Amino acid sequence: MTSPLSQRLAHWLQLRGIHYGWVVAATTFLTMLATAAAMGSAGIMIAPLQAEFGWTTEQVSTAIAIRLVLFGVFGPFAAAFMNHFGVRAVVAFALGLICSGLLLSFLMTQLWQLLLLWGVVVGIGTGMTALVLGATVATRWFQQRRGLVMGLMTASTATGQMVFQPLLAALTEASGWRAAIGLIVVFMLAIMALILLLMRDHPSAVGLPLYGAAEVSPAPARSTRFAALAMAPLQNLREVSRTGTFWVLFLSFYVCGFSTNGLIHTHWVPMNHDFGIAALSAAAMLAVIGGFDFVGTILSGWLSDRYDNRWLLFWFYGLRGVSLIFLSFSGFAPMALLVFAVFYGLDWVATVPPTVKLTAARYGAATASMTFGWIFAGHQIGAASAAWIAGVLRTDLQTYMPALQLAGALCMMAAMVVLLVRREAPPLQASAG
Repeated sequence: MTSPLSQRLAHWLQLRGIHYGWVVAATTFLTMLATAAAMGSAGIMIAPLQAEFGWTTEQVSTAIAIRLVLFGVFGPFAAAFMNHFGVRAVVAFALGLICSGLLLSFLMTQLWQLLLLWGVVVGIGTGMTALVLGATVATRWFQQRRGLVMGLMTASTATGQMVFQPLLAALTEASGWRAAIGLIVVFMLAIMALILLLMRDHPSAVGLPLYGAAEVSPAPARSTRFAALAMAPLQNLREVSRTGTFWVLFLSFYVCGFSTNGLIHTHWVPMNHDFGIAALSAAAMLAVIGGFDFVGTILSGWLSDRYDNRWLLFWFYGLRGVSLIFLSFSGFAPMALLVFAVFYGLDWVATVPPTVKLTAARYGAATASMTFGWIFAGHQIGAASAAWIAGVLRTDLQTYMPALQLAGALCMMAAMVVLLVRREAPPLQASAG
């Protein structure tokens, strides 16, 4: 049901030549920013949790790895739920789930509670509001500027994980980890209110066509059978996994996750600590990376609407590999870190808009978000792999540098593999459930 506020606002904006899709995109941007802050808080909390409960880095990292995997694997099912229950209902439920997991963690005393609340509960909640949400909104509301919108959504996810780091680190140092988590919960509750007031499932709900379209199209029909809904992502995986394009995009996105969330984002603070750099200074540099990522990802979305997305991915992965190998030999000197932050930040998740565009072109708009959900699962499996492998290498070799070099080499390989995607391919009409 459309609220009077959204209906009136859509009409008011239409009279001024502004499409209501931009309001939905902005609301989605803030949602993904908030959930990214929840995802990004984990690395800062390792030391405080060790100090309070005596848990090891490996034990806390296990909860983070569970969260990363569920963050990705739950994406395809979230896409199916959005197709059935609607974006607004699913996002509001997900935000409530994340807030519940974070608030209950104030009372935890046992390791299994950390694994359940920070790993499973928060992992599922954030997975329902991950990049699949951005892909769904971009596909449903925009016929034109889809790449730009996806770039904005991607920027919110990556930037949110980093720009909050200095604030959360300072708050944790001053008032404890519960105060930092409490700030995230307050932000999420405010975003939930915006979702309930402004988010709509489809342009037809406010009497509008897609942005760039001439006629109003009806909202997609919803499945009435829950069993079919639950099986739709698995059916989709069965169909798309028979194509080479899926595996190229899946494996390249595995490398994307390995070289970003799993390695740099998870281990950046302890990596800098090995060179005598304080946690707050390391978090500040991560925020610098996030700021340049915001610019780079939006630019990537703009470029993906205009140039061959395969070659964009070739350059993005190749240049990221160069930056990681450079960092491993830099000695973490201040100027070297600044150069890395600018260069690597512009390329942090610039790979997402071209990957979404290639997915939609190959598999059709009807199942693009669900198929991208499985590709994004590869991203998070890569992230979890890097989080664990880097921890093992640091423990055994007392340095993170081999992990950086491994990630750089994988990026070089991914740069070559993405060129295997055919330039033109007819859309595969996979089952939508």
